[in-house]
Amino acid sequence: MIEPLKYLQPTVVAQLANMELRARLVVEGFITGLHKSPYHGFSVEFTEHRQYMPGDEIKHIDWKAYGKTDRFYIKQFEEETNLKSYLLVDASKSMAYASEGTISKFQYACYIAAALTYLMIEQRDAVGLTLYDQTTRVSLPPRATKSYIKEILRELEHARPAQKTETAASLHIIAEQMKRRGLVIVLSDLFDNPASVMNALKHFRHKGNEVIVMHILDPFERSFAFGTDAVFHDLETDEKITTQPWHIQQAYRQSMQDFIEQYRRQCRDNTIEYVLLDTGTSFDKALFEYLHKRQRIH
Repeated sequence: MIEPLKYLQPTVVAQLANMELRARLVVEGFITGLHKSPYHGFSVEFTEHRQYMPGDEIKHIDWKAYGKTDRFYIKQFEEETNLKSYLLVDASKSMAYASEGTISKFQYACYIAAALTYLMIEQRDAVGLTLYDQTTRVSLPPRATKSYIKEILRELEHARPAQKTETAASLHIIAEQMKRRGLVIVLSDLFDNPASVMNALKHFRHKGNEVIVMHILDPFERSFAFGTDAVFHDLETDEKITTQPWHIQQAYRQSMQDFIEQYRRQCRDNTIEYVLLDTGTSFDKALFEYLHKRQRIH
C-alpha cells in the first residue's frame, strides 16, 4: 500500500488513472503532510463551518460546535464563499517539454491546478480556470459548488499544449476581462519578455487582486546538465540545432539564474508572491504557498 505522502510526488501522481483521482490523492497526501514538519501546527478542516469573525451575526453561531471545541464557529451555507480564485494555466507549446524521467511542465501545472481546485472548493472557496497560449482557449468563471470540480478537471484532463507563448499579451486580456477581484494564480514557465510579463502581472495588482506566480521549469532547463552532444528542438518554431552543451553550460546557467532572479526581485517589489518550482518538486510546496497566502488575505 502506498502511503498518502507518496502522492505528493509528480511521477507517482502521473500513473493514476484520471485527474479527479490525482487531485483528491494529492490533497489527501498534503493534508497528511501538514501534521509533519515543517508544517506543524498548520491545519485545514473541511467542514461546513468557519471561525467566527467580528461582525458576524450571533444567530449563525453553532453552539454545539462551541460546546465541543470551546470556540465560536459560524454555520456556513451552500451559497457562501470566502474567496474567489482564478487559476491561469499556460498551455503554450514550450510547456510540453519534459526531460527524461520527469513529467512535462504542462502536466505538472495541470496537476497543481487540479489539486488547488479540489482544495479550494472543499473549503467553500470559488475557483475558476483559464487556459491560454497566444489567446484564451478555456475560460471558466469562479464558482464554489462541488459539481464544478468535475467541469474544471475535465478541461484539465483533455487540454494539450499548443501554439506559441504569448504570456504577457494573454494575461493583459484576462486581467481586463475579470469582473471581480480575488486571488490570481499564474502557472507558467514565463518564457516571454520578463518586463512585458511583469507589466501584465501589475495589471492584476492594479485592479486590486492578490497574485501568486508559480514559475514552473524542468530540472534540465535550470541545470543544462545534458551529455557531450545534444540536439535541441524548439517546440514552438520546430527549429533544431546540434551542439555540445558543456561549451555553453556555465553561460547558460548564469543567464537562467539572471532570468529567475529578475522575476523574483520584481515580484517582491510589486507585492506579488513568487514560487519557483521544477517538475521534480513535490506538490506540497505549491499547495502550502496557496494556503499561506490565503491565511494572510483573511
